[in-house]
Amino acid sequence: MTPRLSARALLPKTIAPAYRPEDHGIGIVHIGLGAFHKAHQAAYTDTALAVSGGDWRILGVSLRSTQALEQLGPQDGRYTLIEHSAAGSRARVIGAIAGAVCAANGSDRALAAMADPTCRIVSLTVTEKAYGLDRTNTGCDPTHPAVKADLATPEHPQGVLGLIARAAALRRQAGLAPFTVLCCDNLPENGLLLRGAVIDFAWRIDPDLAEYMARELVFPCCMVDRITPAATAATRAEAARQTGYADAAATDTEDFRQWVIEDNFPQGRPDWASARALFVTDVAPYESMKLRMLNGSHSMLAYAGFHAGLALVRDVMAHRDLAALVSRHMQAAAATLPPLSGIDLDNYASQLCERFANPAIAHETFQIAMDGTEKMPQRIFSPADDARKRGADLRPFAFATAAWMRHASRAAHDCPPYELRDPRASDIGRALANAATAIDIAHALSSLPGLMPDGLCRDTLFLNRVTEILERMLSSSMIAAIQAEGEQ
Repeated sequence: MTPRLSARALLPKTIAPAYRPEDHGIGIVHIGLGAFHKAHQAAYTDTALAVSGGDWRILGVSLRSTQALEQLGPQDGRYTLIEHSAAGSRARVIGAIAGAVCAANGSDRALAAMADPTCRIVSLTVTEKAYGLDRTNTGCDPTHPAVKADLATPEHPQGVLGLIARAAALRRQAGLAPFTVLCCDNLPENGLLLRGAVIDFAWRIDPDLAEYMARELVFPCCMVDRITPAATAATRAEAARQTGYADAAATDTEDFRQWVIEDNFPQGRPDWASARALFVTDVAPYESMKLRMLNGSHSMLAYAGFHAGLALVRDVMAHRDLAALVSRHMQAAAATLPPLSGIDLDNYASQLCERFANPAIAHETFQIAMDGTEKMPQRIFSPADDARKRGADLRPFAFATAAWMRHASRAAHDCPPYELRDPRASDIGRALANAATAIDIAHALSSLPGLMPDGLCRDTLFLNRVTEILERMLSSSMIAAIQAEGEQ
């Protein structure tokens, strides 16, 4: 029987951490203990510990699922990270995570860790829908289920905003310095968005606490990038092959990684620069580059690829016609960006195409297609509106918009029935209840509150192009629509 990975595993030095994890204390509490955190922030922290040491290990907090606790608990927090490139795969065992807790049945342990004097950073990767943001007033959404529940019982929170506010209150009562809050989700100006939501939440329960948090808490922005597909049985088999140990928490990722961080950490931080993190004074230009070129083209290819029967991103890049549309979209997105010092956008686009085509990464188009209403505004609609204002060609953005609308319609004329995995699925269903044609669908979805910029919604030329492309997607196969688009 293959032994399970743990602190007692005798691994080769090329695979095991280059330090004794148990010699380093916890300095970070991370909320959202999923695959991306294990592939990104935890990996950076692992390198920082190996190079510069320090008490910077991570306590992971899962908001809902007990899976991470069940996987990592018996393994002393250790797990195998498998980095894939076209040249092959390399495994390393990450020791940066000291343990895991689940807040689903009570947040006492998570709050205790966040209020502990040793905690200097609270970081997060929970996806946008978990925050309970209200984009219209840059605050919190009091109707969001987690926000609503935590407003009712602020001393026993289970949501993101409630946890941060309660932990800040406990530290204030104890006379402790506040932690730094580091949002690592794909949101524009993510630190500012989270700050606005947390302080708005606090105002609703304790104005004095809100004033304290506004004055004392720091929320640096950052931009993250690493393609991390969901782990599979093949992931676990590869981990066992390379390490000789069974690993229930093994994680797949690409060999590329990027982290651009606003350098504002009053209580200190790990030596993430040793792992090639870039510290800057303004993250916004890097965020826009990534959101528009990488994430925007990712969304477009996900909707078009899924309905063309292409299950994986690498399959999309092997499809000549659709791969050409991916390149077209990147070029259109790049044209909406200002010059960025040290970045060649053409080279960046070429690098993205190589990453998407990585034969060792099995990134599902259906997975990328989820949560469209949370992703499309910053990935597609915002750059489209900028292109509109500049008089640039809107067709690439119209194609991406039509592909999303075709997916939102749940039409099954050229594919098996599928689930619309979107936090606003009910809103979409109501909007499309009486939509019988492509023009009905286009107008109904473009009119959803808080989705498209007003100018883009009123742009007749843009909506006409969306409708034209959507009509083709609904009346024929996606493959035919892709081929027709390539002829434009």
